[in-house]
Amino acid sequence: MERIYCSKLSQLSEAVMRIIDICKNETIWVFKGQMGAGKTTIIKGIAEHFQIVDQVSSPTFSLVNEYQDTRGELYFHFDFYRVEDPVEALDIGVDEYFYSGQYCWIEWAEKVAAYIPGDFALIDISVGENQERIITINIIRDGR
Repeated sequence: MERIYCSKLSQLSEAVMRIIDICKNETIWVFKGQMGAGKTTIIKGIAEHFQIVDQVSSPTFSLVNEYQDTRGELYFHFDFYRVEDPVEALDIGVDEYFYSGQYCWIEWAEKVAAYIPGDFALIDISVGENQERIITINIIRDGR
């Protein structure tokens, strides 16, 4: 387990670099945190590092956004906040995305927990007393 503290927006870039360094060998990155914790903001920072050319935004209504970097590599960004029935995730083909070998960044994964592969990076973002972000990273194996 790794813990990163980010008390100012100016520290975000450094936090993003640490997240990438810790999680780079995983293709599935699960972002957990309350509404407004900064999940999408951190994903935007990660996308910038990977030189994604597309505009990064939360796919709340489409469930998935596909991005491309300057080399043509694909990245997938999911937001399952609005999912009421996990089968909705199957309707968009999450199994194909999750097992594509491409990076998948997932917000609100608990809504589709049954479909998340057993090996993934869990990035848990909590808000501290002074509005700082506490980012806890665990590499999960076999769903544990």
